[in-house]
Amino acid sequence: MIPRLLLASVGEVRRAGFDTIIDVRSPSEFAEDHLPGAISLPVLDDAERSRVGTIYKQVAPFEARKLGAALVAANAARHIAGPLAGHGGAWKPLVYCWRGGQRSGAFASILAQIGWRVTLVEGGYKSWRRLVVQRMQDGPMPRLVVLDGNTGSGKTAILGALARRGVQVLDLEALANHRGSLFGAMPGGQPAQTMFEGRLALAIEDLDFSRPVVVEAESSRIGERGLPRAVWAALTAAPRIRIEVPLAERARFTAATYDEITADPAAAEAVLDRMTRLHSREVLEGWRAMARARDWAGLAEVLMRDHYDPRYAKHRNRYAAAERAVLAVPRLDAAGLDEAAARIEAVVVGLDLSAATPPTAPAGR
Repeated sequence: MIPRLLLASVGEVRRAGFDTIIDVRSPSEFAEDHLPGAISLPVLDDAERSRVGTIYKQVAPFEARKLGAALVAANAARHIAGPLAGHGGAWKPLVYCWRGGQRSGAFASILAQIGWRVTLVEGGYKSWRRLVVQRMQDGPMPRLVVLDGNTGSGKTAILGALARRGVQVLDLEALANHRGSLFGAMPGGQPAQTMFEGRLALAIEDLDFSRPVVVEAESSRIGERGLPRAVWAALTAAPRIRIEVPLAERARFTAATYDEITADPAAAEAVLDRMTRLHSREVLEGWRAMARARDWAGLAEVLMRDHYDPRYAKHRNRYAAAERAVLAVPRLDAAGLDEAAARIEAVVVGLDLSAATPPTAPAGR
């Protein structure tokens, strides 16, 4: 009998000590989401899975199982002779499929017959997903401190400087692989919503809840990914530290850090085209001309002044009562970022969060 691992928390897989976590689902299922650290060794690819499913529904379950077994055996042989060929007898893999059923069971049986100490995930990927949803809906949230500031204020870079100083941070934009603005797309694109939530659940589980956690001010969506309601509730209830950076310095910093946009004027113009309902044709044409001329600092400055800053001010007014400090940050070079981080750390340490109760998640997502 092949042993099974019943997951009790989202972090348990990493603590269980397996040498390799193997996802035997199809490549498209793996790309949508998978257990942390898993590798993809499909026993049925997308086309094969579709073919077996069609035969199951339109011909007969027996014929589908027969074909599926042949395909699984052939694919398993390729994996054993290929990616798994170098493993010795002490190798300890964890294997899962969608529900912990036939696909993972068949592959695990072959590995066990070889002599490897294989374990199956009880309930498969669905058990992991259930834990993520439960963690996001019902689990406690850390005590957050929000770092606020206008577009281009270097908040993400300051989070990095805070982390280097030992301050706990939660980088939502890194987890979502997006900078959070119209120009915020990152190479590789965003993870699926399910994968984003899984990454977020793991990041939260790794935090020390006895210490504050600094997080960047965000809207309820980062690019196309929505924050779970519990995280959004904690973020909107948190005390805030606002940084004020001169407009010209924000423009310089943004032009120097948005490599994907500055390397491709056409991409910048495509983003500007999405703003046609917000600004006049004449204004947008002027901005497009700046993009074509590669005047990135100038374009960043007018976008901040005429588009982003007014919207940030309106959004920030909703949380004025939560503001605990306003810090002037004159420059965003390495020394300026480190200095800002030191001052922010001092404010965070001085905040009285002992009486605050981390908000629980409301019903919903």
